[in-house]
Amino acid sequence: MQLTEQKNVVIVSGMSGSGKSTALNVFEDMGFFCVDGLPARMAPALIELFFNSSAKDYPGLAMGMDLRQPDFAGQWREVLNDIETLSIRPTVIFTDSSDQVLLRRYATTRRPHPLASGSLGLEGALAREREILEPIRTQADLVIDTSHYSVHDLRRVIQEKWECLSNRSHGMRVHLISFGFKYGAPAEADMVLDLRFLPNPYFDEALRPMSGQDEAIASYVLGGEPGREYLRRLLDFLDFTLPLYAAEGRYRLTMAFGCTGGRHRSVAVTEAVLAHLLQQNFSISIEHRHFSLG
Repeated sequence: MQLTEQKNVVIVSGMSGSGKSTALNVFEDMGFFCVDGLPARMAPALIELFFNSSAKDYPGLAMGMDLRQPDFAGQWREVLNDIETLSIRPTVIFTDSSDQVLLRRYATTRRPHPLASGSLGLEGALAREREILEPIRTQADLVIDTSHYSVHDLRRVIQEKWECLSNRSHGMRVHLISFGFKYGAPAEADMVLDLRFLPNPYFDEALRPMSGQDEAIASYVLGGEPGREYLRRLLDFLDFTLPLYAAEGRYRLTMAFGCTGGRHRSVAVTEAVLAHLLQQNFSISIEHRHFSLG
């Protein structure tokens, strides 16, 4: 049997305490049929049942899977293969946080970690979980680092990123992040580019209130040298490199562009890269992480 609603099947996984349940709640609020704690081997049968009976009543199906079931990671590849026999490639979302944040969250909630035992403390349990889940994180279409997000921030980010994912074709997904170095580089970035050598509009009082989304800022940063030549070489580099990543079978690539405050130079370059890559055959999403702080 073959099903066709590919973009409407979502698997949410990630580190315990990183916001998986919140992410699943967001999909529920968007009208998805949601199941949490699903044994991985049941996923193909649930998908068939959903599309045969309930698909018309919901925009999609979201399934939460994690280490609460035995041998979850060991079953992962086999389950994905079984799902793909239905002509579906689900969108996999992986939530993550730094170990320090996870330790603090567990101290606050006082809930036990799934892997914690008499011989394995919380820090060891987190290290073991991270090791087990690394293959799933690597294959995920979208990794969301929730270290600095409130529940409301996470809800907004998931809604924005899901809209980008669902409106683009499948294939390697490229996620672009602008950020400010003074607030910290994104931990989930596969590639970080430092743009602090470019002309800085911050020192022009007339331009300071604007952002890299304004034409005046983009022209200031990229209209002259070295910005113009840098952008040309950067786009040439991406045109050469991204197809190689895709051919290698990569699911996702996250690129981060940083300046000092994350409002002017990084935003201007990220928007320029977005405009260029939208013309290519990739699924693109964008996040201006420190836009309102810079």
